[in-house]
Amino acid sequence: MNTTMFSTLTHSFLIFGNTHVLNGDFLLFTPLFRHSISLGVHLFFLLLTLLWVFLRRSTLKSYKTSGFLYNLSLICSLGLCFLFGGLSTYHYLKYWDGSSVETTIAQVDWMEQAVAWGAISGFLRFGMSWQRFQILLRIWWLVFFVLSFYSFVIDVAFYKGSCFFWADLLCSFAALFLCCASLRGIFSTDDNERTHLREPLLNGSTEKKDVANNVTPYATAGFLSLLTFSWLSPLFPVGNSKALDLEDVPEVAKKDSAKFVYPAFRSKLDEGESTDYMGKLRLAKALFSFVWKDVAWAGFFCLLYSLSSFVGPYLIDSLVQYINGRQRFAHEGYVLVSVFLVAKLVQSFSQRHWYFLTRQIGIRNRAALNATIYKKGLSLSSQSRKMHTSGEIMNLMSVDADRIALFCWYVHDLWVVPLQIILALAILYRNLGLASLSALVAAFLIMLANLPLVKSQEGLQEKLMESKDERMKATSEILRNMRILKLQAWEMRFLSKVMDLRNTETNWLRKYIYTTAFVSFLFWGAPIFISAAAFGSCMLLGIPLMSGKVLSALATIEILQQAIYNLPDTVSMIAQIKVSLDRIASFLRLEEMKTDAVEKLSKDVSTLAVEIYDGVFSWDPSSSVPTLQNLNFKVQHGMKVAVCGTVGSGKTSLLSCILGEVERISGTVRLSGTTAFVAQSPWIQSGKIEENILFGKEMDRDRYERVIDACDLRKDIELLPFGDQTTIGERGINLSGGQKQRVQIARALYQDADVYLFDDPFSAVDAHTGSHLFKECLHGFLGSKTVIYVTHQVEFLPTADLVLVMRDGQITQSGPYDKILGSGTDFMELVGAHEHALSAIEAATALDSQGLDVNELNRSFEIEMHGHEKDRDGESNGNGVELEQPTEKNYQLVQEEEREKGRVGFSVYWEYITTSYGGALVPLILLSHIVYNLLQIGSNYWMAWATPVSDEHPSSVSGFTLIVVYIILSLASAVCELFTVLLIGTVGFKTATVLFNKLHACIFHAPMSFLDSTPTGRILSRISSDQSELDLYIPELLATCVFAGIQLLGSIAVISQISWQVLIIFIPVACVGIWLQQYYLPTSRELSRLVGLYKAPMLQHFAESIAGSSTIRSFNEESRFLNRNFQLIDGFSRPKFHISAAMEWLCLRLDVLSSLIFAFSLIFLISLPKVYATHLDLTINAVLHFFTGIAGLAVTYGLNLNMLQMYLVWCLCNAENRMISVERILQYTRLPSEPPLTIETNRPSKKWPSHGEIDISELQVRYAPHLPLVLKGFTCTFHGGAKTGIVGRTGSGKSTLVQALFRIIDPSYGRIVIDGIDISTIGLHDLRSRLSIIPQEPTMFQGTVRTNLDPLEEYADEQIWEALDKCQLGDVVRQKDGKLDAAVTENGENWSVGQRQLVCLGRVLLKKSRILVLDEATASVDTATDGLIQQTLRQHFSDCSILTIAHRMASVLDSDMVLVMENGLVAEYDSPRKLLQDTSSAFAKLVNEYVMRSSSTRS
Repeated sequence: MNTTMFSTLTHSFLIFGNTHVLNGDFLLFTPLFRHSISLGVHLFFLLLTLLWVFLRRSTLKSYKTSGFLYNLSLICSLGLCFLFGGLSTYHYLKYWDGSSVETTIAQVDWMEQAVAWGAISGFLRFGMSWQRFQILLRIWWLVFFVLSFYSFVIDVAFYKGSCFFWADLLCSFAALFLCCASLRGIFSTDDNERTHLREPLLNGSTEKKDVANNVTPYATAGFLSLLTFSWLSPLFPVGNSKALDLEDVPEVAKKDSAKFVYPAFRSKLDEGESTDYMGKLRLAKALFSFVWKDVAWAGFFCLLYSLSSFVGPYLIDSLVQYINGRQRFAHEGYVLVSVFLVAKLVQSFSQRHWYFLTRQIGIRNRAALNATIYKKGLSLSSQSRKMHTSGEIMNLMSVDADRIALFCWYVHDLWVVPLQIILALAILYRNLGLASLSALVAAFLIMLANLPLVKSQEGLQEKLMESKDERMKATSEILRNMRILKLQAWEMRFLSKVMDLRNTETNWLRKYIYTTAFVSFLFWGAPIFISAAAFGSCMLLGIPLMSGKVLSALATIEILQQAIYNLPDTVSMIAQIKVSLDRIASFLRLEEMKTDAVEKLSKDVSTLAVEIYDGVFSWDPSSSVPTLQNLNFKVQHGMKVAVCGTVGSGKTSLLSCILGEVERISGTVRLSGTTAFVAQSPWIQSGKIEENILFGKEMDRDRYERVIDACDLRKDIELLPFGDQTTIGERGINLSGGQKQRVQIARALYQDADVYLFDDPFSAVDAHTGSHLFKECLHGFLGSKTVIYVTHQVEFLPTADLVLVMRDGQITQSGPYDKILGSGTDFMELVGAHEHALSAIEAATALDSQGLDVNELNRSFEIEMHGHEKDRDGESNGNGVELEQPTEKNYQLVQEEEREKGRVGFSVYWEYITTSYGGALVPLILLSHIVYNLLQIGSNYWMAWATPVSDEHPSSVSGFTLIVVYIILSLASAVCELFTVLLIGTVGFKTATVLFNKLHACIFHAPMSFLDSTPTGRILSRISSDQSELDLYIPELLATCVFAGIQLLGSIAVISQISWQVLIIFIPVACVGIWLQQYYLPTSRELSRLVGLYKAPMLQHFAESIAGSSTIRSFNEESRFLNRNFQLIDGFSRPKFHISAAMEWLCLRLDVLSSLIFAFSLIFLISLPKVYATHLDLTINAVLHFFTGIAGLAVTYGLNLNMLQMYLVWCLCNAENRMISVERILQYTRLPSEPPLTIETNRPSKKWPSHGEIDISELQVRYAPHLPLVLKGFTCTFHGGAKTGIVGRTGSGKSTLVQALFRIIDPSYGRIVIDGIDISTIGLHDLRSRLSIIPQEPTMFQGTVRTNLDPLEEYADEQIWEALDKCQLGDVVRQKDGKLDAAVTENGENWSVGQRQLVCLGRVLLKKSRILVLDEATASVDTATDGLIQQTLRQHFSDCSILTIAHRMASVLDSDMVLVMENGLVAEYDSPRKLLQDTSSAFAKLVNEYVMRSSSTRS
């Protein structure tokens, strides 16, 4: 009963529904209602989901989700996406006529559902974890199940048997499964399978993962993952959730690592070593040999790309004829569409892998070259080092190696370009017949026109690089010595020198930019010229022009355009590569240190530690006068050997010849055991103090602690904010001169070597510290070791087992101290000068007359000294920086480089655009290019419209009119393009020049606090590579972004004019493309920043290694430093490799999306004529006559659609990455500035200071706001014309006082008045130019003797010679070739440290200021030379105010006044005689300490 009733009711309901549906009365059962509801629901959930993703984008995480339900859900989602896409296409082709609202709604619904399910699939696969996305998906799938089942019921009742019935049946089953899955619960998320890219940071106690577990997924990826670059996908969620650090970026694969690449390359390079000359050919052969397999694969992909790119132009005519109604076989249209699509996909995949492989090969070549250059730099001979400065060698790594890596892009063009030309000519011949020969001639004419421009570019590029090298060399040297430039008020003169070098560079740059503009004009004008020649020839030869053939020819010429452009560019690149290969090959040919210069033996083999027999050595083997000659001496194991002599006598050279650093001309050198070397100029690595001391050895805590105590570093380490974990800045900038020297000694002591070589390490420390080091290190810690030490302190000679006295490169006396004391004039001259200084001190102190007990006095001094050490809370470095213990324990002086995070701000773009001419030319550029594109589209449209489809349809215009109009439109577009490229060159050049000037002005005006705490590499990277980006790339790239967008809009406009339905596909696909770009950009941007960030450490490490190469070799640590270089190269390669892959990851996906748009547009095009004929009630022939040519034009533009979209996104991403260079430069244009150099309203008179009186009142000085005071209310008056000695314990504030006097730092409170003028009220140059200083660390610049003494060119040669004679250098300079024009190498390395100090004396003798400051000015000279300097100063500065900071008491005893500083205050200030009369005074104790140390020389 119930069953029958139910069946009857159901039957009645269905009959009622069917009747009303057929009549259109019952709305709920109509397709219009169902599709409207479905459209609204899916659109609502899709928008809701996108909004949710956008709002949660910063907190989303990606998990590797797995499980049966997950996999089936993903398959169902993808299946539904394709199902609805197929339904949409089928319905469109069979039913849609554009006139029915019902069919339109159905069409849009199915298309929207395809997009929605595609989005769900994407979210499941790439975007979300199931736990976070569960609720929204559950609701969505439940609603979808209800809708699907409802539609299925309606289909059962009314549409059973139709294709839509079966579709709804499949949807119902899929919806049922998804609904069950959503109700079933949570998919499995395997936390154990998380990759390293997704792991959270571990706590501090957990050690970092082993590098082997952090290798890029590329190394283990499968075929599909490699094909689609999916192995990189896990990196993007990390980049979207945080700013990437290097630890987040996987290690490169083994085959890409420097440690693997270097030996592979080196073995290829050394294969023909015995027979082949090291030239560019051999170097190129080696570079190719070890990557030839990858080059071959790249060539294969390049071939595939070239062949597939010509499929579209070849088939255009066939497609046009098919649209015109000529069908050669069934379904020909769909076959053509399929071939077009497959060709585009092959083109996309092959291009992406071709580009990726070339970048990967470039990374390997760069790593191999950088490692080879580094290894060579460590082993260069002394003579070879003079031939190349460190800056020039760094250019080989940063410029030439990069250029060779870039050439990998061009290597296949040598055969691909001819192949492309042949293929293009074949297609042109098929379409145009003999007229194709005119196209060939036109192409060759354009190439010939390019050749002189390319040749000019090549020459300009070489000149540009040479001028850049000169500028960078000068800038690097200036930055290293900026302190002395500011002290001397020379920074503006040296800035003008840099600007002069930049002007030379910009002359070449301007020519290069405009030459490039004309090359660009030829590139854009090539298709116009070639097509005009080809079509004109057709008219002359009577060859009919059909729209299909014309469009095929235009598409072919478009591809030929790139080949025409690439060939000259490749030729130019080859010329550049030849230069770079030649530069690197010539460097690799340089002579290395001879391994047989020193005969090295094990310690047990010989009883002699060192033996030199008939030794003759020379730094310059070509010189007729050797540096050292007639050397004969033997050193037994355990002996202490002292080397002494006057300045320039060859003491340092003697140690160098033992190490094998000096060229051995003749004789024998034997060395038994291992060595450790302490250089005169301290060499400290950037890094922790502990790392500098260990120097690669394992930590032995007991030995380490004993070394710290022996070197008197315990107190210094306790005062540093992080103890021995404190990071030392570049060149040890945050350590004092004494600290650097003691760290050097500690490094040597910790090594436990057999032979120790000390090059005057005691000059940089005060008397007590020097005595401690000599006693505890040389005679305590190294009591059983062999020690050869150079010293200017005669008091350290008596305890030596052997004393070597040197003069003019020879050992004039040798033996124990007592035996040679009276046997020669050279030694007696040194001892006599020391005795004279000591006698003067004793006479002043009158110790004998007072009958004091020296031992008792010494004991009282020790107690006092202990109290001082307890109170000391800072130390001054060699640059005059007092080092204080920060109040904030977490502060490091040298901080990590400031790094912007997130997207490059709009303000950066705006400031760049408006820098030149206020941005007034930018609208003109845009307008010009828009007109160019309109004219280009117009000319192509004209050809498509005016030419007939076939012979059956006559042309509506004459052939002459056709060609003339085309040429006029084309020429007008070419003129617009020429105008555009010239404007871009003008704006780019002006912007680069303005920003360069602002950057350098800010750097040169920056306070020393910034320059001290900023490694030079950070500044140089902005001045070099970032500035090069502004000069050469960024203007064109930004313009290209806009131009690509305009072209893309133009192409879409052309396509949509014929087939507006393509917009239905284009808009959602474009949205997906934008989403992909936004998903990609954060990771790409941070990778780009990491590339810039980790290039500087690699170059900095290289510069440090070159500077300390002798130390590295003496410790036999070359292999460790080479491994460290490998690590830094890989640190640079990691982000470089992954950003290359990331670019291809994005481009591949955009290519595929664009190919789908193109395929849909083709489907619409082949079906539209019938639709139009039906809709407009026209004959099919009438529609075809109007439609075919324009449809072919749409196909022509569609061929480039994927390239344009990909190119636009690539340009946008690349522009943002490169704009980081602008961002980094703008960072440094906002640096804090020093006070004004001059204040026009308050300039002192030219005679100021006339007396030299310095009145200091309540002076308080600190180095940074977070640091405590160094000077704490210092008050003192230095009388005009008086000579004042300034002494005090380490950290008492002596150097800080000097810095305040020169306003290197400004006081927090108080003032300094010189001759009645408060120095804070006048300009810095007005102050510093009236003062003179001889700094503790002598500085010489690369150039000549004249330019070092008189950089401002203010003095005549006679005055310079007079100054040289006064500072005891006249005879030395007269013996040099060139006299005053004698060359001075980088850092003055061809002069001894003592000679450099005398040059600094010569500078102040020329300047003759009323106030002179000597900051440890005689620390690097012997006592006799010190006496001569003091005599010179007394003679020529008798009426000047002289402030002398010195460790040698003899240097201050003859002062009029002595200032003793303690804890930033005045402890004592009186005449030296009065202070010495009080035996309890601090000064008396300091003098007594010096006397007690020196008394050991008395017999």
